[in-house]
Amino acid sequence: QVQLVESGGGLVQPGGSLRLSCAASGSAISIYWMGWYRQAPGKQRELVAIITSNSGTINYKDSVKGRFTISRDNARNTVYLQMNSLQPEDTAVYYCTMGGTVWGQGTLVTVSE
Repeated sequence: QVQLVESGGGLVQPGGSLRLSCAASGSAISIYWMGWYRQAPGKQRELVAIITSNSGTINYKDSVKGRFTISRDNARNTVYLQMNSLQPEDTAVYYCTMGGTVWGQGTLVTVSE
């Protein structure tokens, strides 16, 4: 059974940083595109960043460009999301996905004073 487990969320002040990790088990991520999505309270889930299998193509939601960085380590079967200059509007549950078909349980990021 394929599983994705996110970690690294928490409470951070505006301007702070967090690094999310998504560890996969039961399947190698190397052949899949991987992505991070988020869902804020009362809002629909939205794409934050995606990365192709060989890291050749990376795309970001406009509002996180220059602040967030997605990366992957296929040898460790893990995907990361480095988030800098966090703002209150970044508050959400962040989900990792493998190819859009397997999803993690999410990790909560709260940006607040």
